[in-house]
Amino acid sequence: MDIVPFGPDDAAALAAYVDLRNAVQEADSPWVHPLTVRQAEGHFRHGWDGEPDTPFLGTEAGVPVAFGTLSTSEYDNLHLAWVGCKVHPAHRRRGLGSQMLEAVVAAGRARGRTSFGVDAWESETSAAFAARHGFEPKSVAVNRRQVLTDIDFGELRARYDEARSFTREYELVRRAGATPDDELEAVAALSASINDAPTDDLDIEDEVFPPERIRAYEVAQQARGYRLYRVLARHRETGELAGHSVVVVDGERPELAEQHDTSVVGRHRGHRLGLLLKVDMNLWLRDVEPQIVSIDTWNAESNAHMVGVNEQLGYRVMGREIDYQRGVDRLSTDM
Repeated sequence: MDIVPFGPDDAAALAAYVDLRNAVQEADSPWVHPLTVRQAEGHFRHGWDGEPDTPFLGTEAGVPVAFGTLSTSEYDNLHLAWVGCKVHPAHRRRGLGSQMLEAVVAAGRARGRTSFGVDAWESETSAAFAARHGFEPKSVAVNRRQVLTDIDFGELRARYDEARSFTREYELVRRAGATPDDELEAVAALSASINDAPTDDLDIEDEVFPPERIRAYEVAQQARGYRLYRVLARHRETGELAGHSVVVVDGERPELAEQHDTSVVGRHRGHRLGLLLKVDMNLWLRDVEPQIVSIDTWNAESNAHMVGVNEQLGYRVMGREIDYQRGVDRLSTDM
């Protein structure tokens, strides 16, 4: 198999990647919304926050059969790379996944990374593949989906009123689009509270959130065609930002939305702010984006508090994804 990296300007490779990924999703996770070429181009040009993944395409006699990805950050976790390798369902069990994994890990090692993570939907096949290559299961993430036609907005309003009775000392601020320059530092400090979320047995460091990373995230999301919505909780007495919830709406397919960060600063927890922020977001989006059909979210399975909030709001489990990891000591012998 020939394996080459490509970029967002390589139209042929990008289209092949989209076709491959959609074929894989149809086989392994049919609930996942199909990828579009525009989404893939934006992802590989802008990334999550200005650090795009590097994609790889594997071909046999010119036929695309596999793809891989390499993701690293220069903000934090300089020891770590996340890699991906997927094979078209018609070409599996021929060693192509192992070839792709070796290629993307080698590219990560060239960047100085000494630990590697890979995720896969829960299955005996993926577990066996991971074990064969020295990866150990370290965490479980769950994809949940809120279908808005299932929501009783009267009941949702009642939940809002109940949560509001515990949060009178906080005001809610709705922001569409980018954060004002004079608030970037405060939002960056608030965003760091996501590091309190459980990471289970993963060998990862806290993420670092300087103000420029918050701006890079907003610029990247909007450049990818997403409309950005943020609800903030501000402590009335001190003016401190106590929590926030962020949702993006797909400009290409505006019926689809994704929940990004929801977090509350430690000293402000215990007031039902997480629930209040998410409910307020639902009520706001109902007014300004009434065409939304569903909102997807991800949580560590061990994050009992946020899982409980999402279950109160009608999120249904779609799939479980296992995060596997291994270190350089395994790399030097396994490949």
